[in-house]
Formats: sequence, C-alpha cells, structure tokens
Amino acid sequence: QVQLVESGGGSVQAGGSLELSCVVSGYAYSNYCMGWFRQAPGKEREGVASTYTDGGYIYYAASVKGRFTISLDNAKRTLYLQMNSLKPDDTATYYCAASLLGGFCSASNAARFGSWGQGTQVTVSS
Repeated sequence: QVQLVESGGGSVQAGGSLELSCVVSGYAYSNYCMGWFRQAPGKEREGVASTYTDGGYIYYAASVKGRFTISLDNAKRTLYLQMNSLKPDDTATYYCAASLLGGFCSASNAARFGSWGQGTQVTVSS
C-alpha cells in the first residue's frame, strides 16, 4: 500500500508562487506514475500534471502549461509541483496520486491512479 502526504499549500496573491510537496512511502519505489490533481468547489477534479519515477513522459494540463513544473527527488521519494504566475482560477484542493498499474499513464486519466493523498489547499486571491 502506498501512502502519500502532501504539504506546501497556502494563500497567495495572483502572480505569486507556491511549491507543493508529496512524500511517498509504504511500497517499493519503482516506476510509479505520479500525478497532481486539483478540485475546486463545485467543479470536477482536474488532472494537473504527471510524470514517472523512472523518467519519461510528462503531462501538463493546458491550463497550467508554462506556469507549473512537476519534478521528482527520488532519493527523498518526494514529488513536487512548482506553481508560478498563480491565478485565482488555480484555487483548489490539490492532491498527489500514484499509479502502480504500469503502462502508459497520464493525469488526464485519473482512473489509473489508485493511491491518493489527503490534499492541500491552495488559495489565490486577486
């Protein structure tokens, strides 16, 4: 079983930056697909970004491309999401997720992700 613990959320003004972290534990750390998702009140969950622990395909949602960067520190078993040029529309609860299914994986398909963190709130004010 995989445990995921997010941190780094908070409140910022539009144009500001935040970095989210997600520490992974509880399972052999090998070729996971890791992703960030977000959900705002009254809206559907959105896949923000994803990558593989062993490198490879990186996905970004069109709404964050060029502003957000997903990265991994495998030695620390930690996934990051650097968020720059934040907008009020980025306000949401952000979740870290892992997929152990193998094969192609992307945050555009949340169904492939079976392990989820508890979420961290990001609030961007105008």
